[in-house]
Amino acid sequence: MGKNQTNSDSPLLAHAGVDLHLDLADTGIRAGLVTALREAIATGRLSPGTRLPASRALAVDLGIARSSVTECYAELIAEGWLIARQGSGTRVAARTVPLTRPLPPPHPEPRRMPAATLIPGAANFAEFPRSAWLAAARRALTAAPHTAFGYGDPLGQPALRRALADYLGRVRGVRADPARIVITAGFYDGLDIMARALRTRGARSVATEAYGLGLYRRRLAEAGLTLPTLAVDESGARIPELAALDTPAAVLLTPAHQFPTGVVLSPERRGAALAWARDTDAVILEDDYDGEFRYDRRPVGALQGLDPERVVYFGTASKSLAPALRVSWMVVPEHLLAAVQGAKGALDNVSALEQLTLAEFITSGALDRHVRMRRQSYRRRRDQLVDAVLRTSPDLRVSGVAAGLQAVIELPPGTEGRVLHAARERGVMVSALSEFRQVEAAADTRVREGLVVNFSAVSDAVWESALTELYQILP
Repeated sequence: MGKNQTNSDSPLLAHAGVDLHLDLADTGIRAGLVTALREAIATGRLSPGTRLPASRALAVDLGIARSSVTECYAELIAEGWLIARQGSGTRVAARTVPLTRPLPPPHPEPRRMPAATLIPGAANFAEFPRSAWLAAARRALTAAPHTAFGYGDPLGQPALRRALADYLGRVRGVRADPARIVITAGFYDGLDIMARALRTRGARSVATEAYGLGLYRRRLAEAGLTLPTLAVDESGARIPELAALDTPAAVLLTPAHQFPTGVVLSPERRGAALAWARDTDAVILEDDYDGEFRYDRRPVGALQGLDPERVVYFGTASKSLAPALRVSWMVVPEHLLAAVQGAKGALDNVSALEQLTLAEFITSGALDRHVRMRRQSYRRRRDQLVDAVLRTSPDLRVSGVAAGLQAVIELPPGTEGRVLHAARERGVMVSALSEFRQVEAAADTRVREGLVVNFSAVSDAVWESALTELYQILP
C-alpha cells in the first residue's frame, strides 16, 4: 500500500493476518492511522476484544515505518481505546457504550407468546427431513457437472424438470413434458409470471374462487387484471357462473382441495370447467398446493391430466417439504410457453443447488417416503380434531374432505368473532373463515362462519394441549 491513502482509497490489510478496513485521512500517516482506528472503534466496526495486527505486519501493509505504528498503538492504549498484554497482542478495549452511538431505547415489555399457532400456511418445520436432504445434497453436488454452477436455464435445471415430469405423472396424473415445466421461486412468483404473461396476450380479467388467499388476488390485480369471483359450495367453485362473466381469460381454481373450505371440485364441474376453457379459448390455473395429502382414499388426479393445453398446473415444495426451499413449478401449455419465457426473463431465479438437491431427493424415492410419513401423521391429527369436535360439541362439524393440512370447524351464525377471540385469549392462534372470504362475494346467499385450524403446524405435544384448549371455547 502506498503512504498517502485517503478516504476514497481505503486499504484492506492483507499481510497482517486479519482483514482490517481503515479510512486513512490525508493528514499524515501516524495521525491518520490514529484517527482511523479511533473512529472504527467508536462506531463499533471494531468490537471489544478484536485483535489488531502486529505492528510489523501493519507497517508492511501500509508501507510505513514500524515506529509509526508502534507510536499509534501507544497513543490509543494511553487513551483507553486499546489494551496490550504480553502474549495476547494488542486488542480493542472494552467500552460500556460506543462514544458516537446514542443509548439504545429501552426494551418493550415482552409479548406473551401463543401456546399454539394453528394458522394456515405451513407444516411443522421440525419434521423437515434434514438427514435425507443433506444426503441428497451431497449426492447431487458430487454428480453435478461444472456447468450447473453457472446462471443456468431460465426455465430451471433440466435435472429437476425431468424428475418432476416423472413424479407428477406418477403421483398426480399430470401430463408433463420437461420442456414445458418452468421452475419458480414459490407459487406467488409463478402466479406473478403467469399474470404478466396473460397480460402480454391481451388478458383483462381472471376469475377466482370466493374463498382463498387475498395476497394472490392482490398480485393478479397489481398486474392490471380484474377479478370476478365464483361462489363456492359443497361441490366446489360454481363453474356455471363463468358463463355470466365478461369472458375472463382464465380462472384460478383449487380443484383437488379448495382452500380453505376443503371441498373437492365435483366431476361434473371439472368437465364443465374444461368445456368452458375450450369454448372461450381460456385457460384454467390449477393450484395443486397440497394435492398429495388425501387421507380417506387416493388423491383426486390433477385437472391438467384431462386437457394439458387448457390447464396451467402449479405445484410447490412448500407444503410437502418447506417454504424455505423457494422451489415451485408450473406445467405450461405449448401456446403459452413463449409468453411465460418472456415474463420470467433471461436468468434462473431459483438456487441451482436447491434444484439439483430436490431432483435427487425425488429420484431417490426420499420424497415419496417423506410424504407417506407426513400423510400418516396428518391423518391421525385430523381424525383427532374430528373426534374432539364430535365429543365436545356434537352440533358442530368439521367440513370438507379428509385431506390437506387444515380443516374448517363450522360455527353457528354470529359466533365466529366470539369464538376466535376466546381461542386467542387462551393462546391458541387460529384463523376465522371470514378472513379468506373475498369482498366481491358478498352477494353469495350463504355466509359461512367457522375456524380454520392448521393441524400440521405443531409438535404432537403442542397439538394435544391445543386440542384441549379448543374444547373449552367451542359453542
